[in-house]
Amino acid sequence: MSGIDTFTSPTLGRVSLEEVIEGIANYLYEEPQSHYRLVIGTDSQDRRASGRKYTNFVTAVVVHRIGKGGRYFWRNGKKEQMRSLRQKIYTETFRSLEVAEQLVPKLSTKLNGNSNWELEIHIDVGQSGETREMIKEVVGMVMGNGYTAKTKPDSFGASSVADRHA
Repeated sequence: MSGIDTFTSPTLGRVSLEEVIEGIANYLYEEPQSHYRLVIGTDSQDRRASGRKYTNFVTAVVVHRIGKGGRYFWRNGKKEQMRSLRQKIYTETFRSLEVAEQLVPKLSTKLNGNSNWELEIHIDVGQSGETREMIKEVVGMVMGNGYTAKTKPDSFGASSVADRHA
C-alpha cells in the first residue's frame, strides 16, 4: 500500500481504498434501517521538514450514521508549498473530488444499489475571511461533478476531521 490508495483509520490503522470501501459497507450493514451521510473533505497546512517547505493535504472520508455517531478514514498527501490561498483551496477541492470519483462507484457496486446514504463534499471555505470570494467557484466545481457541496460552518469533514490530521 502506498500513495493515493492508502488511508488511516483510528479503528483499523493503515488500510487500502478497498478496505475503506469494505469498512464503510460493513458499517452501513450493521444498521441498515439507519440513514447515513458519506462526507469527503480536504484541509491543508503549510509545513517545513529538512529545510524544505511543503503543503500537507489531508482528505477525510467520514461515514456518519445520522444521530448515532460515525467513523472516518484519512490520507495524507504532500505537495510543494502552495503559493496562494486560491491554489490551496482549489487543490483541496480537487483532492476531495478525486477521492469521490474513486470511492463512490465502487461503494455503490459493493452495496448493490442500497441508497440509505447521501454524499456531501465538504469545502473549507466560508462567508467570513479570505475564502468568501471563492465560494461560488469551488461550490460550482463540486456541483458540476454531480455532488452536494457544503461550506463553513457545515463543512466539518474538511474544517474539523481533516484539519485534525493536517
